[in-house]
Amino acid sequence: MNKNPVPLFSPAFLKAYWITMRPYLLFISAAAGMAGFAGCPARGAAATLGAFFVFFSAYGFSQGLTDSFQMDTDAISSPYRPLIQGIINRTQTLLVSFAGLFTGCAILYALNPRMLLLGLLAVFGLATYTFFKRYWWGGPFYNAWIVALLPVMGKMAALGVGSTPASAFRDDALWPIVIGAFFSYANFVLAGYAKDITADRMTGYNTFVVVFGWRKTAVVSDIFAALSILATGWAIAPLILTGEVFSRNGISLLIFAAAAAVLIVAQLELHRIRDEKFAFKPIVNVVRGFILLRLSEIISLRPGWTPAAAVFFLCFEWVLSRRPVKEQV
Repeated sequence: MNKNPVPLFSPAFLKAYWITMRPYLLFISAAAGMAGFAGCPARGAAATLGAFFVFFSAYGFSQGLTDSFQMDTDAISSPYRPLIQGIINRTQTLLVSFAGLFTGCAILYALNPRMLLLGLLAVFGLATYTFFKRYWWGGPFYNAWIVALLPVMGKMAALGVGSTPASAFRDDALWPIVIGAFFSYANFVLAGYAKDITADRMTGYNTFVVVFGWRKTAVVSDIFAALSILATGWAIAPLILTGEVFSRNGISLLIFAAAAAVLIVAQLELHRIRDEKFAFKPIVNVVRGFILLRLSEIISLRPGWTPAAAVFFLCFEWVLSRRPVKEQV
C-alpha cells in the first residue's frame, strides 16, 4: 500500500477519484432522477442540464463517501481501488465527496429551495449506510430509500419553486416510478453482495447472502425484480389503456419488454451461479435492467427524449465495458 497519496486535485488524483466514482454506475442515479423530472413540462435547457448534472454525478460522489467507511471489506474484495492502494487517502476522498454532494444540494436548492432538506437527508443516509450494511435486514432497503428519493427530487426540480414532496406526489405517475426505483435498487444491492461474500464474512458484514446463503438470496432477489417490473408496468400502463402502443410512445413499451427480459436472464443466472467470482454476470444485468426500466418510464412521459435516451444507454454500455476489473460492478 502506498503511504504517500498523490496531491489533491492533481491529474493522478482526478484519475484515481474517477475510478473510485465507478463511472459506469453514474447512469443509475441519472436515470432515476430524470425519471421524475420527465413527468413535467420542460423548464428550459439550463434547468434540465443542471438537474441532469446533479443526478449523474450524485452516484459517484456517493461511492467516494461510502467507500471511505468500508475500507476493511474492500481491502479483501476490491484491492484494485485507489483508496485501498493508498493512491488517494480517506481524508481527500471524504473532502471531495462531501464537496460534490453539497454542491449538488446547492444546485437543487437553486432549482427549488424546498429540495434542500431532501438533499441533505440523502447525504445523511449515505454517510450512515455502512452501519446498516452490517445487518442482513438493513443494507438493501436502507440504500434503496436513498435512490428512491431521486425521482421525487427530479419531480420537484421540474415543478420549480414552491413545489413540495406532497405536491409532487399529487401526480399519480410518480408513485410507480418511486416504487420501481426502490425495488430495482434494492435488488441491485442484494445481488451485489453476492460478489463480496468472503470479504464481508471475514470483516463482520452480515449481509443477507452471508447469513442465509445463495439460494434464499436468489429467491428474495426474484421478488424484488418482479416488484420492480410490475411497478414500471404500472407506470407505463396508460400507453396500453389509451391504445398508443404502436405510436411513437410505444417505444417505451419495447424498452420495458427488453428490461423485463434482461432481468429474467439476471435472475436465472443468479440461481445458476454459486461462485462469487462469477456473480458479476447477473449483477451487470440487474444494472442494465434498472436503467432500461427507468428509460422506459422517461420515454413514456417524454417521447421527445428518445434519441437522448438511446445515446445515454450506449454511453453506459461503453463505460461499463471499460471498467478496470471485470469481476467488480
